[in-house]
Amino acid sequence: MSQKKPSQEEQGKELQQKLTLEQLSAIKVMVIDDSNTIRRSAEIFLKNSGCSVILAEDGFDALAKISNEHPDIIFVDIMMPRLDGYQTCSLIKRNARYKSTPVIMLSSKDGLFDRARGRMVGSDQYLTKPFTQETLLDAVQTYAAISKANPKEAE
Repeated sequence: MSQKKPSQEEQGKELQQKLTLEQLSAIKVMVIDDSNTIRRSAEIFLKNSGCSVILAEDGFDALAKISNEHPDIIFVDIMMPRLDGYQTCSLIKRNARYKSTPVIMLSSKDGLFDRARGRMVGSDQYLTKPFTQETLLDAVQTYAAISKANPKEAE
């Protein structure tokens, strides 16, 4: 009888309690959203928890910053001008260096089609806006715990 292997999200939940504020302070989180209000809210929630935060206004701004900042986790809004969240996520996940970086989609849309499209471009999770501090930090804790359990190979 074979046991079902726990998903990355389940592994993260199990390890969640083991992450301290000190460990969270080592986590670099990027928030990509064209709304200043959403960016600032996320920044406050994340900084209050000890995370280092990088902000980007759109996909092009984010792609330029990702190569310099090397975020551990990326939150990306879907509806943005110039380069939307789906395109941004797809470009991040196609890059071998950032393929394993968790990308979490943010959207005011909660439809099955939107979630499926996010998965198709490689997103790891989908959060509906407006998000709470708790849902944002749960996602960070989940993926930070996974990255601590499965450290990236040396570059």
